[in-house]
Amino acid sequence: MNQMAPLPTRALNDRAFVLATDLDGTFLGGSEVERQALYGWIEENRRTIGLIFVTGRDPGFIGELTSGDVPAPDYVVGDVGTTIAHFREGVVEPIAALEAEISTAWNGAGARVREALDGHPGLTLQPTAFRYRVSYDYDPVAYDPTAETRMRQMGFDVLISDNRFFDVLPRGVSKGPSLRRLVNWLKVEEHRVLAAGDTLNDLSMLVSGLPAVAVGNSEEALVERIAAHDQIYRAVAHGAGGILEAVEAFNLHPTPKGA
Repeated sequence: MNQMAPLPTRALNDRAFVLATDLDGTFLGGSEVERQALYGWIEENRRTIGLIFVTGRDPGFIGELTSGDVPAPDYVVGDVGTTIAHFREGVVEPIAALEAEISTAWNGAGARVREALDGHPGLTLQPTAFRYRVSYDYDPVAYDPTAETRMRQMGFDVLISDNRFFDVLPRGVSKGPSLRRLVNWLKVEEHRVLAAGDTLNDLSMLVSGLPAVAVGNSEEALVERIAAHDQIYRAVAHGAGGILEAVEAFNLHPTPKGA
């Protein structure tokens, strides 16, 4: 597949449809055939499709990812919602106006969080130097849940997802609020945006009021949490296949079937 860069001359509010998708297990999930069908369909329709990555991954990972066959996004909501950025020529460029409240809420707390959780049972610090969060690998067997109480007492939110990640975030910041902030800033009509995810760190965007899909391989904890939300489509197909399934179910674009 010949990769095309996003079209900088067209704002996303000119696109018929905008996909706001998690990466691992969602946009990067499903079979090779399903992924290539989704990616090829997006690239063939870049004039009418916008793409936002909404992910726990850091900017460096996203830049490397899009150097291959994965379509480049127009925008990125990264670091579990603590980064809101343009994506240009392989580089994630934070949008200061959209990150100001996030930065203020975090207030340079990284060192304090790391000190408070140093050596805590079941948590292993991830080596990436995140700007407005601290993230750990999570061992549910060894984990001592007093970490959550301690972080909340310090004024932070805690998110455990996929039964293996533990994120400390600024209060009130996650994928959903940051995605809504970006969509509003871009002046994209909400009914033209599809939010797609598969783990608990996607919950806030799936319940944000946008059209949403939990792909077929979603973790059970997420499925349980969205059970009462009838507006969220539960796909049968996994990953990329589930996204295409939801685009057709919501009638968001005229050409997804068979991609």
